[in-house]
Amino acid sequence: MIEQPSHVKSGVSASCGIAVMAKSSVPGLTKTRLVPPLTYDEAAAFNTAFLKDVAASIGAAAQHAAITGYMAFGPPGAEHFFKDNLGADIGLIEVWLPDFGDCLYTAIDRMLGVHGAAVVLNSDSPTLPTAILIETARVLAQSGDRAVIGPSTDGGYYLLGIKERHRGLFEGISWSTEHVMRQTLQRAEQLGIDVHVLPPWYDVDDRDALKLLHAELFDGLTFSTTHDRHPAPHSARLFGRLLDETDLGWRLAEGVSAAQGAAE
Repeated sequence: MIEQPSHVKSGVSASCGIAVMAKSSVPGLTKTRLVPPLTYDEAAAFNTAFLKDVAASIGAAAQHAAITGYMAFGPPGAEHFFKDNLGADIGLIEVWLPDFGDCLYTAIDRMLGVHGAAVVLNSDSPTLPTAILIETARVLAQSGDRAVIGPSTDGGYYLLGIKERHRGLFEGISWSTEHVMRQTLQRAEQLGIDVHVLPPWYDVDDRDALKLLHAELFDGLTFSTTHDRHPAPHSARLFGRLLDETDLGWRLAEGVSAAQGAAE
């Protein structure tokens, strides 16, 4: 089932649906690869901030291209978390399956029931430039079958968009490894799909990436020379507060957890 945003009329549209692969924020269950240096509560708070920033970027992109935003979410029954934190401008697609490829394909399949193109987007890149989302929608709006992919610096991808139900793009992929991007491009070639490759970006899913996010938000680091980053105000506000109120800065620099810091 797909629940469209309140401002979108029901029925099939030529627009592009973009669904963020999202989990509700539960300490101990969300963004746990960021622990340490974060605590479980802090990691869950960053998850919420990331989702808000990505949703805001989709909303900004929708001002320049025919885009409708969604959260492809889990676990089941978490609708209230997303409605409370993101409001009615983001649609909802419940997706909770054992295989990640099935999750991605199900989100794609449901969006293609109401949109001419469908995109799955990660929830780990709050500074991903809004211009990249606009470029994705415009490429997919061109005639003919095609795909758009955004490579992550860890060998995966942060975005995949298609116009037809190519289930093969999601089968036999070594998910959560450095082989995902390469395998997906190989599969697209086997299926005869033209692929538009976007600029690379990074996922905030470990300590080093969290330090990179800090450098982008506070030290003026420019990750891309061609695209302006999304300002990620929710992530910046949370990061700043934790730096002011906790020893997070020391934990990042020293490579220790909050528990280790307290023990010492």
